[in-house]
Amino acid sequence: VLKLAKGNFGSRGNVWTVAKNTVEKGLQYAYAHRQLKKRTFRSLWITRINAAVRMQGMTYSEFMGKINAKGLQLNRKVLADLAMNEPQAFEAIVKAVK
Repeated sequence: VLKLAKGNFGSRGNVWTVAKNTVEKGLQYAYAHRQLKKRTFRSLWITRINAAVRMQGMTYSEFMGKINAKGLQLNRKVLADLAMNEPQAFEAIVKAVK
């Protein structure tokens, strides 16, 4: 427990009872935030796709509706990466969907 609490401020790093409580709470946060990380990244991908699609004259919901109707199997992670790093390829996808 003290090894896990190493680096905490004050008595949280070297007093057994305080360190035990700190480590337990930290492990609870670590467990919960593994789920939150997935939500946060999905939100980031949606924001990036929306920004890139709006420059092409569409909204996010229109784009995703049309992409699903066309049957393109590109997930949000891939689309966001293309929008950020390969704008020409993303523009081609948007034109194909229109």
